[in-house]
Amino acid sequence: MPILVRNVSLSLDESEDRLPEAVARRLGVTVGAIRAYAIARRSLDARKTGRGGTAKDIHFSYHVEVALDESLSRQRSRLRRLRPQEAAWIEPEVRRATRLGVHPLPQRPIVVGFGPGGMFAALRLAEWGYRPIVLERGREVRRRHRDIMQRFYREHDFDPSSNLLFGEGGAGTYSDGKLYTRIGDPLCRDVLETLYRHGADPDILIDARPHVGSDRLPTICTNIRRKIESLGGEVRFESLVDDIRVQAGRLTGLRIGVAWIEAGPTILAVGHSARDTIRMLAGRAVRIEPKPFQVGVRIEHPQSLVDRWLYGQAAGHERLSPAEYHLVAKGTAGPHGDVFSFCMCPGGVILPTNESAGLIATNGASRSQRSGRFANSGLVITVDPAALGLDAMDGLVFQERWERLAFEATGGTYRVPAQRAADFLCGRRSDGQLETSYPLGGQWTEIRGLIPESLAASLDRALPMLAERYPGFAGEDAIITAPETRASAPIRIVRDAGTRCAVGIGDLYPVGEGAGYAGGIVSAAVDGLKSAEAVMARYAPG
Repeated sequence: MPILVRNVSLSLDESEDRLPEAVARRLGVTVGAIRAYAIARRSLDARKTGRGGTAKDIHFSYHVEVALDESLSRQRSRLRRLRPQEAAWIEPEVRRATRLGVHPLPQRPIVVGFGPGGMFAALRLAEWGYRPIVLERGREVRRRHRDIMQRFYREHDFDPSSNLLFGEGGAGTYSDGKLYTRIGDPLCRDVLETLYRHGADPDILIDARPHVGSDRLPTICTNIRRKIESLGGEVRFESLVDDIRVQAGRLTGLRIGVAWIEAGPTILAVGHSARDTIRMLAGRAVRIEPKPFQVGVRIEHPQSLVDRWLYGQAAGHERLSPAEYHLVAKGTAGPHGDVFSFCMCPGGVILPTNESAGLIATNGASRSQRSGRFANSGLVITVDPAALGLDAMDGLVFQERWERLAFEATGGTYRVPAQRAADFLCGRRSDGQLETSYPLGGQWTEIRGLIPESLAASLDRALPMLAERYPGFAGEDAIITAPETRASAPIRIVRDAGTRCAVGIGDLYPVGEGAGYAGGIVSAAVDGLKSAEAVMARYAPG
């Protein structure tokens, strides 16, 4: 039976080839007694450890699976001398049995939206012989890439049907590809293994904070689509569902343009920015409720500065990847709220995330090597819709108000409003040369007038606090861009906890970020998998 040896440390200057020696010392065996080993998890520990929190003992920490060439009784004796956090038996993995239903399918299953939630739902259905039909409003990734790079970035001609949000892979295709999540569901491992099988780096299977990179994601999305098609599924691009038909409490039809198609079980995975679809559903009596969401700005620093904050004198070491942070400024967003970082992208870029013309919204992304000159992160607060008197649709209006104001403030050019953090705090307009990773360029603008007053006041308290911890965080090299409004959806499509169907509408399965049940690639994928399995548990394939 294999043993999991936990928290084995190696310094920055020790090669991973030294792992067998470290593991052998922990277990009290010779290196020759290790028949086989494999890294199960790898993380970088860069916490401050010295007196006053200034010195850093930066090292890598590993969990290692080990097979020993000795009797089981000897191994038991060794483990009894160690604490569970040092070593333990690896219990055999028990996979959930997949249940298939007996009811005949009224129609082939339909998946609306081909982002992470829809993509993984469609793949699971295809793998079990259900031959799903995917309806995606945008275009396949190669055409989508040309539309973004040529039409939008170079010509500033925005295409509402093919952009950084809509198209093959959804918003996730042009994200950093972060794969860590707090949901702790066993299906998370399935998601990582699927991404690896379709082109992701194998390191995502062992890294504590894995990411794919915006340069790898398009190919992975294409590979998954081709797998679905090879199993009898079908992906139809430029197929916007603009109406639904509900009869006797069940979904029976979907409209695409002027054509209606018959619908049976339908997984709705439209993403957090399909505002037209959400409004259509609300008009068809689909129950939608408001939920808390985030609004903020995005702050950009030189990556070298972030490296010095996190790594100290070790910054620049060849084994260290670009540093990333997760920050919380406690109590700065009112008595019970915090300003906190969101979607931090080391060595990354700030990207536009508007789904309609005449809006500006920001997000972050980075390539697999994270080799860019800048680091960026959202700085956001949580908006309680009840405190603002917002109903479900008012949250969308709230977001759009600030996005349109940003567009108008820069003369309708799609340049992002920008201001030095030091100038924001002092109330003065920035001037001089503006360097930003935003692909359409930036324009010096007074940010305070482009964000809610509550957010501006929260940043006034948070930025100095963060600058005490990280010198220069709010200095001349820190650039604030705005707004950051797409961190999460302001609505939730209410669904039945047992059937996973929308309340009162059978065969309509809302999933993912757009439905208010996820917050990232992995959690959206897991949500899609669970609803695909709910469809499979009710209906027989074929």
